[in-house]
Amino acid sequence: MASFIGKKYKLEKSENFDEYMKELGVGMVMRKMGNSVSPTVEVTQDGDTYTMTTTSTFKTSAISFKLGEEFDEETQDGRKVKSIISLDGNKLTQEQKGDKPSTIVREFSDSELITTLTIGNVKCVRTYKAV
Repeated sequence: MASFIGKKYKLEKSENFDEYMKELGVGMVMRKMGNSVSPTVEVTQDGDTYTMTTTSTFKTSAISFKLGEEFDEETQDGRKVKSIISLDGNKLTQEQKGDKPSTIVREFSDSELITTLTIGNVKCVRTYKAV
């Protein structure tokens, strides 16, 4: 089992998130809300099913998935996409396919989670600290 399973990570800093959301077509009001919250992320595992829960004062969402298997996902901004997630060491890579394909790489360590979100030429890095 990966060392990050069951750990919680809280957003500490975010670079270029507004530009990333703009590229996705997220409206100004939702972007302001997205920029103002500091969500907590936790990954749990039950057998071969993983669940990633993101909790904030604005919204809580959870996705359940099996590594390497495509699944339907509704993103925090309401888009419907097909996602596939792979695990390489302590790095979860998520490919979202839809109108605006994007990649989300989550790299876990004991003390932090570095999430890199990419859509087209726009890249956002969000740093979470273990809590």
